[in-house]
Amino acid sequence: MFIPYLTFLICAAVIIFCGIRLSKYGDFIAEKSGIGKAWFGLIMMSSVTSLPELVSGISSVTFINAPDLAIGDVVGSCMFNILILSVLDFLYKEGPISSRLQRSQILGAGFGVIIFTLVLAGFMFQQHLPVFGWVALPSILFIVVYLIAIRTIYKYEQKSNVAANDNEVHSATDGALTLKKAIAFYLLNAGFVVVAAIFLPHAGEQIAASTGLGQTFVGTLLIAASTSLPELVVSISALRIGAVDIAVGNLFGSNLFNIFILAIDDIAYTRGSLLAVASKSTLITLLTVLVMTGIAIIGLLFQQQHKRWKMAADTFAILCVYLIGVTLLYFTRNM
Repeated sequence: MFIPYLTFLICAAVIIFCGIRLSKYGDFIAEKSGIGKAWFGLIMMSSVTSLPELVSGISSVTFINAPDLAIGDVVGSCMFNILILSVLDFLYKEGPISSRLQRSQILGAGFGVIIFTLVLAGFMFQQHLPVFGWVALPSILFIVVYLIAIRTIYKYEQKSNVAANDNEVHSATDGALTLKKAIAFYLLNAGFVVVAAIFLPHAGEQIAASTGLGQTFVGTLLIAASTSLPELVVSISALRIGAVDIAVGNLFGSNLFNIFILAIDDIAYTRGSLLAVASKSTLITLLTVLVMTGIAIIGLLFQQQHKRWKMAADTFAILCVYLIGVTLLYFTRNM
């Protein structure tokens, strides 16, 4: 059992080291290219940090025939990603983090509600929905909604950039750094994060196997936490350099990309519809994610200006809902 722990620690160290640099170069690219920090976090950064879920999910449904592990990893990662918003707010010293975000973050969170609702509907009514080959209709809709979300958020960001003041303050960067160099360094660090993230969930699975807990519970908590480590590190790193929108956009974008991954997992699972074999306790995770995302949207719209404690009311509520969801999952893990 020593090797899985060592592998886990090495992968985590690589992700932390490269994730810090990934945030720095991502912030520079978003700023200099003019594509918008919120969109960059929602799409570019999230697609890199969500690759562990993709690799883990495909291997779960193809090599080890553990579809519940794949589903639990995806929806559990979504739940964990929203929880990271509470962590960021706790670390952010300049007030509630929701009051410092661009309005385009609401688009990412809103599309998240839509796509999670589709997952919930697919889970509840999968027996009555058409299946194309072995791929159910909801999986096709997941892909369509994800592509619509990308285009909509990009167009909104471009419109916002045109209307923005040209005299905005830019973050401090190395004067010798060019856009081309930043892209090269970004891709290099992203490559290291992806490689480390590929091995991370396998080590997590081996460690989790000794607990004797069910696939859904293990996938939703332990494996999801492992595969969400890149989101955690990159978001905290982005927060530390002042790239708040990249930090939060990475979380909402990762959730959208995770459901896109669920569709890919369904395509890879040739034994039938993936949602048809999902554990009933998956319903608890989906409802928890929906409530947490709804609270996040309320926080983005209300934009509380002061914290009474270390956390704003919205992020504290997100933490409470997460703990309630985890408790319910534990007691229903064998459903």
